[in-house]
Amino acid sequence: MVVFGKVISLKSLIAAVTLALTSLSIAPAASAEKYASIVVDVDTKDVLHSRHADASRYPASLTKVMTLYMLFDALQSGEVKLSDKLTVSRNAASQRPSNLKLKAGQKISVEDAIKALVVKSANDVAVVVAERLGGTEKRFATLMTAKAKQMGMKNTRFRNASGLPNSRQISTARDLSILAERMLEDHPAYYHYFQTKSFAWKDRTYKSHNKLIGAVSGVDGMKTGYIRASGFNLMTSAERDDRRIVVIMTGGRTAKTRNAHVKALVEAAFKAIDRSPETERKIAELRSQQAFNAVITPTNPDAAAVPMLNGKPFDAASMSTEEPQDADSTSPQNERTILASTQLPAKKINVLKVTTIPDAAPKELDAAESKIVPYTPEDDALGAQASQQVNLSVRDYEARQFSGAGGGK
Repeated sequence: MVVFGKVISLKSLIAAVTLALTSLSIAPAASAEKYASIVVDVDTKDVLHSRHADASRYPASLTKVMTLYMLFDALQSGEVKLSDKLTVSRNAASQRPSNLKLKAGQKISVEDAIKALVVKSANDVAVVVAERLGGTEKRFATLMTAKAKQMGMKNTRFRNASGLPNSRQISTARDLSILAERMLEDHPAYYHYFQTKSFAWKDRTYKSHNKLIGAVSGVDGMKTGYIRASGFNLMTSAERDDRRIVVIMTGGRTAKTRNAHVKALVEAAFKAIDRSPETERKIAELRSQQAFNAVITPTNPDAAAVPMLNGKPFDAASMSTEEPQDADSTSPQNERTILASTQLPAKKINVLKVTTIPDAAPKELDAAESKIVPYTPEDDALGAQASQQVNLSVRDYEARQFSGAGGGK
């Protein structure tokens, strides 16, 4: 069978159509699985937020941040200079857009190459840099992967210098955050290039795809990226009040929604690390509220402050279960007793029914909260029991009333 001028077998055609239909049927789920994000406090290395941060994702043009890192290494070591001219090969000139439409044999300075990578995300320029530093793009990709491993990016593999589609070129949000942090720490002298908003080459001026620079307070770099397999990606760094964060997001459905989400992450991050006096005061108040919310409030706080016995205030200090030494222990008149409720006028009184409070969560404690309920002694089993024991000692009374309250545990 001839299709688009090429001869293919019927079996191959059926396989291609089947794959296409399968891809269409899972497109929504695949799109959802592209998403990943992480937010890191650069100063403390704390991860403030993460979602699918260790899941494999396609880095797309975020790959060029590693290409630039390698170029900055070469500048720092003296291997190249900003004014050096790089020659465009036929392979570099053949790269798909986005590109500068470079021609084979043309030259571009190292500094212009940096700006072209940051602003235009030019794939042809990425190959020019790779061939200058690695001899071939394939060897340069091997060097990039080795450098990534050295940095701690253990789940990253590079197969090209541009981020153009390659199923074996993968990374994670966490690994990309490590790359962003290392760029800030290792190459602060060159980081200002990531703030470049426009770049002029020949007779054209290109504008940056990173719309958060200048639009969100503190955002000063770094790089956008997109291929169909990855969705819209963004690596961002921002600084406010001498505190810096790094935000990585992959899998945006559009550039607009990606930018809005990253902006929200940036704002949330700075709220999380805010340590102003006013914020510290609010945090202290919240901690205090949380701590005391777990304490059970008595139903009747005023009554709870006064121990009661048989409907009257009970002063334990004035009561004793021991007889005075000079008393006649055999004398019925000297024996201290507690009158049972049957000897008192029948009336409504409040009795604290003590419930064992388990070591449980606050919601469970609510169910076990002590309650004060009105009752008439003769209607209660406790009143009936007390009526049978007129001479109930204080020790026995306390044992009956307070056993199981958990106070000694």
